[in-house]
Amino acid sequence: MSRKRESKYVRFARLAYAVAQASVPRYAHPKSPQRFTQPQLVVCLLLSQYLNLSYRNTEEWLLASTEVREVLELTRVPDHTTIARMFKRLTLRRLEALLTQVLSQLEEKEDMVAVDATGFRFTSASAYYTTRSGRKYRDWVKGVYGVGTRSQMILAWASAHHVVHDTHFLSPLKLRIARYGRQKNGKRDWLLLADAGFDCHKLTDRDLVPPIRRGGKLVAPERKARADLVSQARLDGLFGQRWKAETVHSVIKRLFGDIIRSRSWRLQRREPMLKALVYNIHL
Repeated sequence: MSRKRESKYVRFARLAYAVAQASVPRYAHPKSPQRFTQPQLVVCLLLSQYLNLSYRNTEEWLLASTEVREVLELTRVPDHTTIARMFKRLTLRRLEALLTQVLSQLEEKEDMVAVDATGFRFTSASAYYTTRSGRKYRDWVKGVYGVGTRSQMILAWASAHHVVHDTHFLSPLKLRIARYGRQKNGKRDWLLLADAGFDCHKLTDRDLVPPIRRGGKLVAPERKARADLVSQARLDGLFGQRWKAETVHSVIKRLFGDIIRSRSWRLQRREPMLKALVYNIHL
């Protein structure tokens, strides 16, 4: 007898629900109305990103999906405003806890981690707004991800508005990646791969980042030495693994969309992290 094929949406909901139950308290407050649990609402929020739908359309999609409601143990469908309020309550600490829970399944430490940044655009401004402002409305949110080249999972993240130099994120990302990188005799043994945008004085001999040539020249001896290391890494095929970070960016934008729907700056900075979480669960 052939086994029934599981829908990818049901599979995603099941995996996301298990992660949320292990990371998020059942209720936000002892006197909660208890109509929905927080893990249920977190998965509804993740589904909205996974399906690239607004909260209103996510509500309609859940109404039509009996199997997903059964997986989430939903006796009723939450209103779109309830899902939106859940996102407002989802702090950075909770997002980090969800990421840690997803990454707990990693069996081996990473030998190399690729770091790169990408941009997410906002939904188009209305014709009324652009007419009143007299200018084209252009803005974006930068998402920076550290991707393990072995697992191709996002190990660390950061985000910011507008033009923030990539070097600003280097130290925080390295601290978060360290727990998933290979160690040897208690010392770091993993390589960081990044483009020249991350070139700064904080780099070590385990960071393969091409130095920026000032006036077409490299003067400092340590910068010349790093340029030689990167050149050798290119010949050995190590530095070419950096493209996996760009592949992850492409997958996120093609499958889950490159649009930021939130209106407040605080929530806009969290959406690239939410997309990264959805990518890891989908993977």
